[in-house]
Amino acid sequence: VQLVESGGGLVQPGGSLRLSCAASGFIFSTTDMGWARRVPGKGLEWVSAIYSDGSTYYGADSVKGRFTISRDNAKNTVYLQMNSLKPEDTAVYYCATDFRRGHVLNGTVRAGSWGQGTQVIVSS
Repeated sequence: VQLVESGGGLVQPGGSLRLSCAASGFIFSTTDMGWARRVPGKGLEWVSAIYSDGSTYYGADSVKGRFTISRDNAKNTVYLQMNSLKPEDTAVYYCATDFRRGHVLNGTVRAGSWGQGTQVIVSS
């Protein structure tokens, strides 16, 4: 299993970024995918998940309405579109797979496979 994130960077408050996670080594189309983040000084938290049937879940209330998760099964890629970014969105964002849906729902950040992470900095 290999997960490779890209798309992070420095953005001003109110700006947008789109993170990508290119996956390989497993059957992507039938696999749940997710994004978690580590805010400086805090633990990991689930940001969002998209399941194999295309249904989505947003773990953090603070991102609802601003972030959108999507997937392209033809490209084996999952995306996280982040709009109206705030300084508190500053974090390292990780792509993940091989996790229990129940863990996403109850906030337990545990997964069998992780990407290397991509840094997002929201600052003026």
